Amino acid sequence: MRSWSNRHHTPKKYYFLNYRIEAPNLRVIDEQAKQIGILSKQEALNVAQQKGLDLVLIAPKANPPVAKIIDFKKFLYQEKKKQKEAKKGIKKSSVKDLKLSLFIGTADLERLVNRGKEFLNEGNQLRLNLTLRGRELGKKNMAFDLVKKFIGELGEVNVSKEPRMEGRVIRTVLARKK
Repeated sequence: MRSWSNRHHTPKKYYFLNYRIEAPNLRVIDEQAKQIGILSKQEALNVAQQKGLDLVLIAPKANPPVAKIIDFKKFLYQEKKKQKEAKKGIKKSSVKDLKLSLFIGTADLERLVNRGKEFLNEGNQLRLNLTLRGRELGKKNMAFDLVKKFIGELGEVNVSKEPRMEGRVIRTVLARKK
């Protein structure tokens, strides 16, 4: 059986409007954000209808529940706008990987250093992996020296995670200095 659910989809917030509100008494707020007071559901609906607006349940868990008299379509539009603004401010920083080998040529090392600088300037973090194979495991000191040389050539960076052995791999995480 095929599942149509989308894991990345956030569920929409559901608002109770007008006659769908089940609470008998409500604390009512008008369109200018002034409290009218505690009214019965029917009185609140009558006030909203007189103004040509909707009665929307804002805080259903409050005691008594809070309802607001507003133009619902305008309210939804403003909510969408707020969400878009909130998304704009978020800068996604990710972790980029670079792989080194112990016996790397100088030109290749320079190329990887330049690539690492690009990643850091874009605001990303840089994870450096140096994998040791076979007899290279006996030359751990050389490997750590290579990692330190690489970090030195990057310039001023914050070392988020110090270089250390994890199995056959020496790993470190770097970030741009602020």
